[in-house]
Amino acid sequence: MSEGIEISEVSALVAADDAETGEAVRADLSVKQRSQLRAVWEWVFVVVIAIGAAMLIRLFLFQQYYIDGPSMQTTLMPQDRVLVNKMSYKLHDIHRGDVIVFDRVTNQVQHDDLIKRVLGLPGETLEIRSCIVYIDGVQVDEPYLNPEQTSQIEPSARCGSHTDMAPIEVPEDMVFVMGDNRVQSFDSRDFGPIDTDKVRGRAFVVIWPASAWAWL
Repeated sequence: MSEGIEISEVSALVAADDAETGEAVRADLSVKQRSQLRAVWEWVFVVVIAIGAAMLIRLFLFQQYYIDGPSMQTTLMPQDRVLVNKMSYKLHDIHRGDVIVFDRVTNQVQHDDLIKRVLGLPGETLEIRSCIVYIDGVQVDEPYLNPEQTSQIEPSARCGSHTDMAPIEVPEDMVFVMGDNRVQSFDSRDFGPIDTDKVRGRAFVVIWPASAWAWL
């Protein structure tokens, strides 16, 4: 019993000494500060990784674009937001019917990102007769066009001033693009086929507004 009492007294003395010198308090604060600092650095690491991943995704994989104009109505409406796959055409060729975003160089310093639908592929001959598109003499089926527009009697009400276009052969490494709203679209009917190396990617889904969510 006496040994147990002596041990307790020694412990009490040590605790009292620590309290007088403040060493125990300082040790507790030091541990707490290190823990807080470690937590801060962990969050900094997480944020840096997240930002880096987002930048890599935007640079190499996907990018969001918003629609500014009526040229793709009613498939895409003004202020819609679409997601563009920038890897698509590194894996396969451009297909007819794809909705693409491309860089149209208007001058040495200005670039316009436009969104249109691919109609003519390299080596094909495209022509327009009374607003109807023909590829190598065969009419193209276009179910995505607005039936209210295509049912108009006057050709100009269906496709604006481009009611007819003489046959044009699409050069290699180029595609012929048009907007779904043929009355209000500025496209290859105006500026000709575009270089495939100017294509930024394929728009594949409408992501905003939520009510307009749809695959393209």
